[in-house]
Amino acid sequence: MTLSKNKNKFKLIFSLITLLAIFSLAISAFAAETATMDEQLEQLTNIIDSSSYSAFQSRMILNTAQDLLESGISFEDTKNIIENSAEESFDAYSVKKVFDIILDTQQEGLPTESLINKVNEGFAKNADRTIIISVISAKAENLKKAVEILNKARQEGLEVNGGEEMVRILADSLENDVPDESLSWLLKTGTAEGKSIIEISEVSEELSYFSLLAADSGLSLEEISLLFKKAIESSTNIDEICENIQTSLETQISTAKTETDGAVKPSTTTLSGTLPTSSTESPTEVGETPAQEAGEAPTETGGTPEPSTPPEEGEAPPPPEN
Repeated sequence: MTLSKNKNKFKLIFSLITLLAIFSLAISAFAAETATMDEQLEQLTNIIDSSSYSAFQSRMILNTAQDLLESGISFEDTKNIIENSAEESFDAYSVKKVFDIILDTQQEGLPTESLINKVNEGFAKNADRTIIISVISAKAENLKKAVEILNKARQEGLEVNGGEEMVRILADSLENDVPDESLSWLLKTGTAEGKSIIEISEVSEELSYFSLLAADSGLSLEEISLLFKKAIESSTNIDEICENIQTSLETQISTAKTETDGAVKPSTTTLSGTLPTSSTESPTEVGETPAQEAGEAPTETGGTPEPSTPPEEGEAPPPPEN
């Protein structure tokens, strides 16, 4: 009986010691993480303070940067954006806008790597801040649309693998103006046919190529969407549909080229009937006498008039002068 009590007492003590150890480790880990965050914020503060931002603007950037770090964005990515923004003389509100777009995307559970890559690409090309913001805003919207396409497919009972990778693939195609309906069809058909992510990615890239080719040939987004739709309705096989799209595009491009080559060259006269001001000659029509400027009296030479030109055959002679 005494031995049993000692065993229970030992188990209780051991359990308490284990809990204390776990609690201590948790506190240590939290303290280390806090210390790391403080160190990171201190580094960012030094970078921001060396720029031309005001005290208010510096706090605004630093607070948003802290939100990024706490949401899971890496310190290196956050620091690089701040350093490049200061170097490129980005205003504080543009920096915050870039951070806000990345933060919103991260908080929605969407991949942010492509956004950060686009920001860095913009810095490398010395792009204007408005262009960088516009590009990543559009990319963020495409990521949201891609998730909607993916979720819709799953709601219809499809088991789509590689969620984040598939979102990236779909978003890239949306960026190249591949119609939403075509990507939704690709996801459903590709999954039903048992195609891998790599195979679906390859088809997606092919559709992107077709879309860009169609845009370059002068087709509008509506025409591209209709072309893809007709091809999808013509078959249930992915390879056949891609071939149909290619054939339709080649026909469209060939037709457009023929119409362009056979078009009548535009007249050199303007809508008002006169040549551009660079012309040195007065415009006349065949068989007509040059028109005299309105409101301008004829110039008198005071000399003997030149003999008139004989009338053309078949024309009546002019009446005698009084």
